Amino acid sequence: MRYDANPIWHDLPADWRDELMACVAEADGLHSKTTKVFFRADDVAVPGRQLQRLLEMFQRYALPLSLAVVPAWLTQSRWQALGRMTKNHPDLWCWHQHGWCHRNHETCGKKQEFGPSRPDAAIAADLTKGQRKLEDIMGDSFFPIFTPPWNRCSEITMALLQKMGYKAVSRSRGGEPSAPPGLPDFAVDVDLHTARHPTAATAWRRLTSQLSGSLRRPLCGIMIHHQRMNEAACDYLETLLQALIERRRLKIVDLRDLTT
Repeated sequence: MRYDANPIWHDLPADWRDELMACVAEADGLHSKTTKVFFRADDVAVPGRQLQRLLEMFQRYALPLSLAVVPAWLTQSRWQALGRMTKNHPDLWCWHQHGWCHRNHETCGKKQEFGPSRPDAAIAADLTKGQRKLEDIMGDSFFPIFTPPWNRCSEITMALLQKMGYKAVSRSRGGEPSAPPGLPDFAVDVDLHTARHPTAATAWRRLTSQLSGSLRRPLCGIMIHHQRMNEAACDYLETLLQALIERRRLKIVDLRDLTT
């Protein structure tokens, strides 16, 4: 499958590093308390060069990463390969569920795998299949958090997840319908790789605005799609990690930390 990089990663501004560092520094200076930042990598299951580079980046700085795994894509051999990639720092990773097979079931409107068009029984069956497969293959490494494909899901989906013992969901900020009481929704605000913009300049302005606004909140969620990362996207992410590490009031966590 071919994935295209966002236009921004083909034409970054000449002074992008200075702008990024200033954005992080400004946000840090506004806070008297700690802002927690989590990174969530979606569409995980298939080992490859781009995923390995992403994992190595977080291992290099000993930083946690939440990995949303598509159950239907995972096999025992792929899990073993992922284990080899992460064996030096096994505690950094929050392996959790990313739908079932990442398939859109909506005939109109925005894409959803677990949207309102599906019968309750079909939703329950796919949730259960995904949970059981990840538990069987991952064992204790699996953590019961649910990231719906395309960051959207129905009210019945969240009710079923709560009954199944899931500790949280993670969607886009302001997602509707709201999660039920007792099921936290840890939102992503910053989309590094899948947002669509006509030009690199508009994409850069949007990304900088998203990051600046999100870092002003008590919780900042940043979404990664490794398949869409080229050299420039990798450079940006690593520079962002370095900038965050240097700031006292910005703390990188993963989704497990937020449930405790």
